[in-house]
Amino acid sequence: MTDTLIKTTFPASLPPAPYPTTDRQAEIIELADRLAAIAAANADRHDRDNTFPFDTYDALKESGYLALAVPEEFGGFGATPLELMLGQQRIGWGDGSVGLSSTMHHLQTAGVASNMQWPPELRERVLRDVVEHGALINSIASEPDLGSPSRGGLYKTTATRDGDHWVIDGRKTFSTLSPALTWGVVLLTVIDGDTEPTRGTFLVKMDSPGIRVDYTWDTMAMRATGSNDVIFDHVIVPDGNRLPQAPGLPAGDLGPWNLIGSAVFLGIATAARDFAVDFARNRRPTAQGGRAIAELQTVQHRVAQMELLLLQANSVLYGTAELAQRLPEERKSFGWRFAASKYVATNNAIAVTDQAMRVVGSVGLFRSNPLERYFRDVRAGTGNPPMDDVALTTIGKSALGVE
Repeated sequence: MTDTLIKTTFPASLPPAPYPTTDRQAEIIELADRLAAIAAANADRHDRDNTFPFDTYDALKESGYLALAVPEEFGGFGATPLELMLGQQRIGWGDGSVGLSSTMHHLQTAGVASNMQWPPELRERVLRDVVEHGALINSIASEPDLGSPSRGGLYKTTATRDGDHWVIDGRKTFSTLSPALTWGVVLLTVIDGDTEPTRGTFLVKMDSPGIRVDYTWDTMAMRATGSNDVIFDHVIVPDGNRLPQAPGLPAGDLGPWNLIGSAVFLGIATAARDFAVDFARNRRPTAQGGRAIAELQTVQHRVAQMELLLLQANSVLYGTAELAQRLPEERKSFGWRFAASKYVATNNAIAVTDQAMRVVGSVGLFRSNPLERYFRDVRAGTGNPPMDDVALTTIGKSALGVE
């Protein structure tokens, strides 16, 4: 019965108004739409089997999508945060796991591109590897005892100096893209002789001897992100692969690039809305005399609530991105809006899937319908920094003028 209720084809919803406003935006959206269709076709199988979507990532690599944030001087597209948001929202529509995991990669490539403190040869090597070979890169930071690195504390994973190189030992958790990573930006504790241990960062080739992926990722949501544990057992890293330590805590400096992940969750919520609307238009129970449930006022009100939630979230998210793009020098005055955008986008996405499930009813619980996956996947958003309490503190302090 449920198979006949899935009639939505991609793309069901248009990008958030008024986009696209440029040819570049239109190009990214068109490319993302094609890739989202591939992701959607593979999503249920990988979610059900708890497997990494190598097939979808092959398509992302071949299309050049993974190089969108790489500057043009290295052969990439040089996408802005707003341009990439438009693409990632469409990818999230197709498969939230692919949207979220590829966001981690894009954030790293954008960070490498903008960080002139990186050794020039490493910076160029990584960026050209992304362009020419579809290399994947991500930060490897979380640990079992530490929790989120954004909360502070020293890592148990260590890099110990041994002559002209370093030896890395430890276990990392939540290592997104771990089955397919080419490069890892590993955050750890540096032990260098008698000096005080301190936080440090190393660029590590993920096929180095001593690195092993422990396939621990078996979760309720985002099951295909490949966020397994990674074990480092006496991994030798050249001294030149030590990276400059960024000030502050990981993910503590909010900015326009952080908006990309929120766009993914709105993509998932939009997919839930599209499924519910399609269901309401086509569901004609006998009790309705053959009329679609879309004619029921209660259904109309629930759909209206979804529309309002998406309108609010898209307006806040893209309004903040536009503001950051137009007035980068005044970012400090509206920096709280980055936290607000994440808070509104993820919580509204959860509320949208709740309403979608109420429109569809018990049919939405069937795993043969993607709504069940959307309902689970959006809940992962609250675990990405800034967490709700941090976001609210940031917003409240700004409003009160408190440091």
